[in-house]
Amino acid sequence: MRGTGRVIFAAIMLLIVGTLNVIYGIGALDNASWWVGDTRLVLSDLNAVGWVLIILGIIQVCGGFSLMAGNAFGRVLGIIGAGLGAFWALLSITEGHWFWSLAVFALCIYVLAGIVEFGEDEREGRAV
Repeated sequence: MRGTGRVIFAAIMLLIVGTLNVIYGIGALDNASWWVGDTRLVLSDLNAVGWVLIILGIIQVCGGFSLMAGNAFGRVLGIIGAGLGAFWALLSITEGHWFWSLAVFALCIYVLAGIVEFGEDEREGRAV
């Protein structure tokens, strides 16, 4: 099938990013010092940011595991997780970390494209 390696890469990336989002969410709920200071967030409440990150991370981890198992439900969760991750990356663009947020956005779009094109027949993609 077309895109098998890319979808495995997408599943691994979803697992890594989901785990990091859960850790960042727990840090935001704990009022960690690296979230305060000159950081400006779209959501003004740090607890709201923490819960959004935890929920997003759980969706991404579940999507990654289900995608590794080859389930269609994993494709749906992976698309939702990568789409929400890309949206969150755009929301988190700040003065100090704009390049990092754009790199995360580009990676989320790459993962999203890899999941969407997975399973297409190779013969249909070639011009005869």
